[in-house]
Amino acid sequence: MSVMALDEVPGFTLYKAEVDYDDDPDKGKGKGKKKSGGFQAMGLSAPVLKGILKMGYKIPTPIQRKTIPLIMDGRDVVAMAKTGSGKTGCFLIPMFEKLKQREAKAGGGARALILSPTRELAIQTYKFLKHLGRFMDLKSILVLGGDSMDSQFAAVHTLPDVIVATPGRFLHLCVEMDLKLSSVQYCVLDEADRLFEMGFGEQLTETIKRLPESRQMVLFSATLPKQMVDFATAGLCQPVLIRLDVESKIPDTLDLKYIYCRPAERYATLLVLLRDVIPSTAQTVIFAGTQHHVELISLMLTKAGVPNSHVYSGLDASARKINTAKFTHRKVNVLVVTDVAARGLDIPTLDYVINLHFPGKPKLFIHRVGRCARAGRSGTAYSIFSNDDIAHLIDLHMFLNRPLNLADRKTIGIVPPDTQETEHLLVQEYVTHVDLATAYRVSNNAYKQYFVTRPAASAASNKRAKNFKIDELGVLEDFLQGNTDPLDGGAKGKKTKKGKLISITKAKAKEDAPKQEVKKVPTASSTVDADAFRNDFLARMKSYRPQATIFELNPKAHARELVAMTQKREADEAKIEKHKRKLAELDAEEQEKLNSKANENEGEQGPKRRKGATARDEEHFIAYQAKDAAEEDGYAIDNFARQANSAELSVVGDTAEGQRMHRQLQKWDRKKKKMVNVENPRAGKIRTEHGVWIAASYKTGRYDKWKERTKVDEKLMAEQAQASDDEGGEAGASAVPIVQRQYPHTHWGRHNAKADLRKLRDLDLKTPEQIVKKRLEKETKQEREKAARLKNIQRKKRALAKRKGKGKGK
Repeated sequence: MSVMALDEVPGFTLYKAEVDYDDDPDKGKGKGKKKSGGFQAMGLSAPVLKGILKMGYKIPTPIQRKTIPLIMDGRDVVAMAKTGSGKTGCFLIPMFEKLKQREAKAGGGARALILSPTRELAIQTYKFLKHLGRFMDLKSILVLGGDSMDSQFAAVHTLPDVIVATPGRFLHLCVEMDLKLSSVQYCVLDEADRLFEMGFGEQLTETIKRLPESRQMVLFSATLPKQMVDFATAGLCQPVLIRLDVESKIPDTLDLKYIYCRPAERYATLLVLLRDVIPSTAQTVIFAGTQHHVELISLMLTKAGVPNSHVYSGLDASARKINTAKFTHRKVNVLVVTDVAARGLDIPTLDYVINLHFPGKPKLFIHRVGRCARAGRSGTAYSIFSNDDIAHLIDLHMFLNRPLNLADRKTIGIVPPDTQETEHLLVQEYVTHVDLATAYRVSNNAYKQYFVTRPAASAASNKRAKNFKIDELGVLEDFLQGNTDPLDGGAKGKKTKKGKLISITKAKAKEDAPKQEVKKVPTASSTVDADAFRNDFLARMKSYRPQATIFELNPKAHARELVAMTQKREADEAKIEKHKRKLAELDAEEQEKLNSKANENEGEQGPKRRKGATARDEEHFIAYQAKDAAEEDGYAIDNFARQANSAELSVVGDTAEGQRMHRQLQKWDRKKKKMVNVENPRAGKIRTEHGVWIAASYKTGRYDKWKERTKVDEKLMAEQAQASDDEGGEAGASAVPIVQRQYPHTHWGRHNAKADLRKLRDLDLKTPEQIVKKRLEKETKQEREKAARLKNIQRKKRALAKRKGKGKGK
């Protein structure tokens, strides 16, 4: 069949699939052999490869190229990669290869289990599974919390091959239906880090206990919390850890920009960014520290006329779904989230990310901004920081191995003061309203808790933060580009706002217009940079230190305050001089470092200073590690624990309770005379969908009621009887017996037992005489019932006529 003939058949486009034919004799003459490198080189079966190509995928992503061969070899894998890097395809493609085709045996069960932390991610995985496996004869079901359990009972009875579920509801089904899960061969924990951080550790442990020991476990995650490391070490068999530079890998097309402000002006800075810098049509995600800040920001942006939606972990499942859909379908272009709630959100067209609260760990920062600039797109990440965040900012740049230049106006700076002051006054007006006042107060208290539970910066960064010169920061160039005229920029986008502030600003602008025209006479001072003059003036104001204190202003000759201050100065004079000398030495060292760096850049290699070499006694010297430590580490078989410890990252919860549980609780033990760890009071318990903590093995009996209502046992018995009649007596003897109900020793118990027995007898095949006899009995019964009905009607008519006759007689 020629290529044109194949083109005529709908659905076949083999000439576009870039298949590498090795047996072509003319290939390789004059040119090197073309490398395949696609899914065709992975040895996939025809239905799987057809589904992949139909979806438009030709070349696997880096994480797929590394993980798919390992999973197909049967290894347990813990893979770390950025969100949106093709992790879903990593575990679905090997799953299809492992399951091959449908197997629905009596008494059997699912062969693959996929657990996702949220409903949204589970639905997204289920849709992708349906599209990718459209040519595979596999039955899959979706089990979500909040849906009807009756429909899920019926779905499990269809004997599916694949179950995509959330862990809480799936464990509930396992307990209610007493599922053994002995047939599961392949188990996937998608976004495993979030599963543990959301408190599903107990559910996962109970679920894994029901799986056979021979199952294959695959964990996919963007970060690696400590709880997940412990779980993988204990529950996986010699797992392989795959990392693709997830920590320090930032796309080249992503611009990182930092904006300094005072803590009270965070919201004003956010409003300036959304109004004057970020286009209204661009999709933006704002990361806040806690769920209380998410609610406050959402209310504030709504008040300011910026359409938005918000998502956090404590939000109702349906509300989360609606708010996420609004953003993905571009009904709104601003989404406010927390770190916990944003995990797994796949938004490929994201343009901007704003960190309202600076993250406590560099890896968390990478995970936040990694949602932007995907698939070759460009993006920008704005991070708002204050004095409390300077050490974490230095930590981040040390982690990224990037210089932090305070003079670079393209990267770091401040907001124009007049614009920020205008927005700050508006924010103060907003928070006085009834609907925002309570949220503002609660968010302030939540920030204190967030600040305490946030991971601390390193000691080196805290030391460098003291020398961080905030006075040298100028206005960020993004604000100058988007707002050339400060008066126009200050009033931009605020025409619909209420209040007197806008009118006052416009009036001042009109009054100052003629004055500015007069001042445009060229003078020597007009060439001075206004921004530089302002920074210099502010620096001199901040560095001004008066010689006298307030107690020494216009004192009397023998005033008590003057005498006390004089004695204090005499006592602390030596300490003051010592402190001044120390500051001078630090400045001299810093200047010397700058000079040495400048000399190295110019190529002047002077004599290097070396400290005197200390003599070492080789006979008695003990090193910190053995000489062959690197060699032994290379020969080590199970080095997962060491690799996982270096990749560990834990995210603090977005609620006060989650933040408190994040810290290790301790109490004073009187007997041991020391602080001991407090045992978790919720060990062995799970949280229901209503927020109630119950035992993991708690059973409500809903499944038994459903079986009694739907007569599942009778239907199954009928199917087995039909199968036994078709296959013969031998198959009927091997049929699985139905467990009989236990009836109480009462009148109605005996009646129900006889009725159920009669139903089971009716399921057997009958002779023609039995059928005729039953029909005659049924007709006789119907005739008796009809005669009784007619008799009752006649009796009622006579009684009614008698009552009417008595009424007329009176």
